[in-house]
Amino acid sequence: MKLSSQDEYGLRCMLQIARCGEEGSITIPEISRAEGITNEYAAKLLRILRQGDLIKSTRGQAGGYALARPADRITVGEVMAVLGGRLFEPGFCQRHSGSEDLCTHSTDCSIRSLWRAVQVALDQVLSQTTLRDLLCNEEEMTSLVNNLVQVEDARMVYDV
Repeated sequence: MKLSSQDEYGLRCMLQIARCGEEGSITIPEISRAEGITNEYAAKLLRILRQGDLIKSTRGQAGGYALARPADRITVGEVMAVLGGRLFEPGFCQRHSGSEDLCTHSTDCSIRSLWRAVQVALDQVLSQTTLRDLLCNEEEMTSLVNNLVQVEDARMVYDV
């Protein structure tokens, strides 16, 4: 399971906007430079986020992008849903039925149970984590996430 670049960079764009505070705004070139992405890609992501009612735009000399709501009222789950959707949606089995109209495993599917459980776990963390939470440093965020889920080894190691 992988996050797409749209998910990653879209969330990063949201954090750049959140760092401006409730009264501030930021432009596409500023976001582009801060995240090392092209202006065109930043514009595409911001368009998706604006259409999802997570940010608002203002034109003109003092224009730019700002959050549509305070950072503590926008969850990461909302952002991810706007950017790419959920891992497991109710219509998942109908979309993956192979060449048949109905999946051959529609009445007894252990895989469906797995994806449903994974989605519940993701929802648990993402719906309780706000953009405001993500404005902290990595150590503070690790502590916050560890409080949300049971982690056997709090010294989680990531390949970065």
